[in-house]
Amino acid sequence: MYIDQKKVKLFTLSSNPKLAEEISEASGIPLSKCEVKRFADGEVSIDIAETVRGHDVFVIQSTSNPVNEHLMEVLIMIDALKRASAKSVNLVMPYYGYSRQDRKASSRQPISAKLVADLLQAAGASRILAMDLHAAQIQGFFDIPIDNFVAIPIIAHYFRRKNFTHELVVVSPDHGGVARARQLADFLNCPIAIIDKRRPRPNVSEVMNVIGEVEGKIAIIIDDIIDTGGSIVNAASALIERGSLEIYAACTHPVFTYPANERIEESAIKECIVTNTICLPQEKLTPKIIQLSVGPLIGQGIINIIRDESISILFTP
Repeated sequence: MYIDQKKVKLFTLSSNPKLAEEISEASGIPLSKCEVKRFADGEVSIDIAETVRGHDVFVIQSTSNPVNEHLMEVLIMIDALKRASAKSVNLVMPYYGYSRQDRKASSRQPISAKLVADLLQAAGASRILAMDLHAAQIQGFFDIPIDNFVAIPIIAHYFRRKNFTHELVVVSPDHGGVARARQLADFLNCPIAIIDKRRPRPNVSEVMNVIGEVEGKIAIIIDDIIDTGGSIVNAASALIERGSLEIYAACTHPVFTYPANERIEESAIKECIVTNTICLPQEKLTPKIIQLSVGPLIGQGIINIIRDESISILFTP
């Protein structure tokens, strides 16, 4: 397919085929054919059924569970495309796995987010398109262009349509998410509050205090990732204890490892708004989970990149 006299192709691997179809529909670029194969011992092989010589190629692959399998798929796909003389290999990675390991929190720990960046570049990636990176400094781990799309406008639009009759407050579940909460609060024209918590060990959090006025308000807890759901559910309980009327939760990446769904369903949270950067199996789409699509946003972003146009104009509600 030609766009502005450029030869373009779009591929998807196995992590999120439904999102890939939405991106294809939004961009108008049909999905090209490739097959992911595995040998008896689990080794990955890629079979690309079409020529890619001289093409600007976009590959869609979130490195979500199983993270290592999906990461190896995309590394091998990049290598295959480079060896097939693709002009550029642009990796669309809505969820960037290992992003939470972005610094040394204690002695003798790896910085795995940097390692993954090195692997993608060594394989031959020309550009990365990610969505709501866990930490902004991850962009500095790359020596190639990286576009960090944001889902806040999509989430803000959902809440705007609800036309709440009570005051809102956007709540950050920790100090590190204040900038994200501020961004959503600006879109919704409301104040923010902050949960002061500590983590005695991974995937375990304890609420110490709530900073800000939440009594008599509808609270929206915003985070980039919900994993086991412990932080969000503990924050919701603390907000109810301090007089919040209703609790909503929202995140970009629904990792949802056990027992996240059970915790959310049994909690004070009325709705949990997530996007489809990660493909959720049907059993995880429980009644409180509302999933919004980032397909149209990414699809238009791909078109803007091909046409050498700005993508920042896309991030308004």
